[in-house]
Amino acid sequence: MTIKIKILSLCHNNAMKNFNYMKKSTISFCLFLLSLGMYAQTGNNAKASQLVSKMTLEEKVKLVVGMGMNLPGMPSLSNGPVVGETQDRVPGAAGTTFAIPRLGIPGIVVADGPAGLRIQPTRENDAATYYCTAFPVGTLLASTWDTALVKKVGAAMGSEVKAYGVDVLLAPALNIQRNSLGGRNFEYYSEDPVVAGNIAAAMVNGIESNGVGTSIKHFVANNQETNRNLVNVIISERALREIYLKGFQIAVKKSQPWTVMSSYNKLNGTYTSQEHDLLTTILRKEWGYKGMVMTDWFGGNDPVAQMKAGNDLLMPGTPEQVKVILEAVHNGQLTEAVINTNATRIMELVLASPSYKKTIFNNKPDLKSNAIVARTAAAEGMILLKNDNNTLPLKQVKKIATFGNISYDFIAGGTGSGDVNEAYTISLVDGLENAGFNLNATLKSSYERYIKDEKAKQPAKKFFFELTPPIPEMNVATNVIDDKAAESDIAFITIGRNAGEFQDRKKETDFYLTAAEKQLIHDVSASFHARQKKVVVILNVGGVVDVASWMNDADAILLAWQGGQEAGNAVADLLTGKVNPSGKLTATFPMQYEDEPTVKNFPGKNLSNEEVKGIGGMSLGFESEVVYEEGVFVGYRYYNSFNVKPAFPFGYGLSYTSFNYGKLLTKSPDFKGRIIATVEITNTGKTAGKEVVQLYIHAPAKKMQKPSEELKAFAKTKLLKPGESQKISFVITADDLASFDTKSTSWIAEVGIYTLKVGASSADIKQTAQFNLAKDIITEKCNKVLMPQVNIDALNK
Repeated sequence: MTIKIKILSLCHNNAMKNFNYMKKSTISFCLFLLSLGMYAQTGNNAKASQLVSKMTLEEKVKLVVGMGMNLPGMPSLSNGPVVGETQDRVPGAAGTTFAIPRLGIPGIVVADGPAGLRIQPTRENDAATYYCTAFPVGTLLASTWDTALVKKVGAAMGSEVKAYGVDVLLAPALNIQRNSLGGRNFEYYSEDPVVAGNIAAAMVNGIESNGVGTSIKHFVANNQETNRNLVNVIISERALREIYLKGFQIAVKKSQPWTVMSSYNKLNGTYTSQEHDLLTTILRKEWGYKGMVMTDWFGGNDPVAQMKAGNDLLMPGTPEQVKVILEAVHNGQLTEAVINTNATRIMELVLASPSYKKTIFNNKPDLKSNAIVARTAAAEGMILLKNDNNTLPLKQVKKIATFGNISYDFIAGGTGSGDVNEAYTISLVDGLENAGFNLNATLKSSYERYIKDEKAKQPAKKFFFELTPPIPEMNVATNVIDDKAAESDIAFITIGRNAGEFQDRKKETDFYLTAAEKQLIHDVSASFHARQKKVVVILNVGGVVDVASWMNDADAILLAWQGGQEAGNAVADLLTGKVNPSGKLTATFPMQYEDEPTVKNFPGKNLSNEEVKGIGGMSLGFESEVVYEEGVFVGYRYYNSFNVKPAFPFGYGLSYTSFNYGKLLTKSPDFKGRIIATVEITNTGKTAGKEVVQLYIHAPAKKMQKPSEELKAFAKTKLLKPGESQKISFVITADDLASFDTKSTSWIAEVGIYTLKVGASSADIKQTAQFNLAKDIITEKCNKVLMPQVNIDALNK
């Protein structure tokens, strides 16, 4: 059976252009839906404006400043009698907006986070528990390359937001994974903006299908945690447009999220929350964004500049911000018209919110059903990196020896605002036992006792964002390993890593394995291989780690990422063959950290030796700057263009079956507004499976230096039975061919021969086709904004 799917280009500057390629009935229907959306927006705008006109100046100013929050060890930051941290509404949520009861305006509740709703599971004088589902982290979800599945995850996540009385979920996060050591990479989707933007759009559309809002973040260039509140990120205009803004542009145009969250950092000299050209010129005027912008918590340093820039809501809000804004209006530094505009956008959000609509919430989300969704997504996004001699799926295996602390104590997700208070986490050993396997009892007992004792020695967290250091890997004597090798059919070793806010990862003992971890892999492999038995390594990590230095010791490697609360069950589904692996890398795994294109300038340099303190004496780090010298050559764009061999390339992932790519067909050798490229995928193996089909383009480089190929579209097949085929069609427009030309401040598709490349990864191209573009096409003329204050013209070529 052959099925044809037409997938519209995943990267358009103007979505309306797509209507030209649809049937009249589809056009009419889309325009009808569009008109409904415009009507709703216009209606809300009129009502919002009317309500704002009835507010006093002080009420309007308090509306644009959040209600404050209380954190352990910090002074109260509340604007008034309302208790911070929403304890009176949803304990553990991140904040609320100002309520004006006399006008019937409620405060709305916003809460973290990207891997599931983060609220407190327990409440004062309440015996009930209020758990949320810990879904897989962003990197894993993107590794599914399945926007329909991600939308389903978003719908499940949004159902819990609604059930617990929250109005806006502060997610998703879609910053670029610029460097492997980024502390919040686990929240982010990819090193590529086309992946990040489309996965984020799917997540937004899923969450907001529940009638609750989202906040895509962190806009823009929040690509490190080191000195995140003080760092000045210097980026060329071209790299900014093509890499760091592009994902947000895709997400905005494909999902119109209720809110956007500005980032902490400075961009080319100005805090993003205070940059008018970013928040107004680009976001609203060029992209047509209709929603509201809020700061990240305590972001920026000038409330008046934030108001003028179009950063509507300051979160979590402080009394000092209210005072400064009021004084600025009174002394003429700030016009009341600016406050009216910002307050109106906030009111549009309030009018759309469940709180305003008095939606009934029951505090009883369907956690059981959502756990099934989490398990399904986790299995779809885990990646089989190595599988020598068909080590997996498991066959004729009864007794398993499980090594490594993390085998018994899986990491569901990262820390900080990306954390979730879930009811449980299924570990590897839990998942294997649930699948009916026998685990070595004495080994299990030793690990569980050791982990319990070591955790008891750890000091309590001083602050909920604090990352608890991992306990040392348990030392297993070689004679004990030999005993287990004699008693067991196969060995599993789990290596874990965690990260979170306020600090980036380290090269030694984090990107690279510790000496104890390497020794464990070596000793177990030597002992089991001596008995002709195999070894599987599971990577329970949130970001890229070294694999090259030890991967030859393992027979199979499964990149499990951080799969949420059902991770162990999902791993077991893959190990047993219940699910055929179909995840693919959305970030390159280098041979060594030193190969990364950003290594010489990450995380930048300090500009002073004076540490800056913030609210409650919390360290914000040092004034610093980082120059993105690599320009557009981020991730695979660099590795492929400069022939730097990675350990595993972008887009890579193995399967238990095999796929054939038919000839890549185009209807015309010349570009005339669009090119339709079609390829037929056939399952040529013996097991049902899914394939991620990736479309790259090699463009002529007459005026600008360009990567050897860039991802422009992707699709995931359905579950193909052995022998079954499916046709995938991609529609490529001029927007997909264009690069940003700094000199003309335009997106230009250059004249010449273009090569379409369809493959299973960026390094495994299966089929190619070419077409000719007869003359340059300017697809969009942009505003000359956000220029870097240092000379990095070389990056704009």
